[in-house]
Amino acid sequence: METNKSDNRRQKDASSHRNPEEQEFEDKVIHINRCAKVVKGGRRFSFSAIVVVGDKKGRVGVGLGKAGEVPEAIKKAGKKARKKLVQVPVDGTTIPHKILGKFGASEVLMKPAPEGTGVIASSSVRAILEAAGIENINAKSLRRDNPHNVVKATLQGLQSLRRFSEIAKARGKSVAEMK
Repeated sequence: METNKSDNRRQKDASSHRNPEEQEFEDKVIHINRCAKVVKGGRRFSFSAIVVVGDKKGRVGVGLGKAGEVPEAIKKAGKKARKKLVQVPVDGTTIPHKILGKFGASEVLMKPAPEGTGVIASSSVRAILEAAGIENINAKSLRRDNPHNVVKATLQGLQSLRRFSEIAKARGKSVAEMK
């Protein structure tokens, strides 16, 4: 009888250590890469994974994890993504204005779209936009399509977005005067 109670306590303790914030985030694997190192006995494989984490309310993060096994790499990438969360300004279900994100040789053009359009984007850009909670957007990946750089270009573009209220405040005008 007593051992049963202690087992229940252990289960409760283990579940209480989980952060309730972590449960609201959604993980999505963008890309998995296998790397081979040739050694005396043959080939040694290692894996890297790019994972996007978001709460669909404007917070999104991307992480890169490397390990000897795929599940470990995904787990590491998810942890890093949670540490690097950024807030994205969302205007309803789209973005406030057109933006061009740049990183390395990759460029990602993102344009706001009317209600009902959906997410029109490449797979790596789509994963980030959906994790951020953006439902209506047109995006085009320009120049290079390396997933690492496309993901960083998308994040750079989303971080450089500004709300109309911020722009109006900087110019000393009201939002009505701006439109």
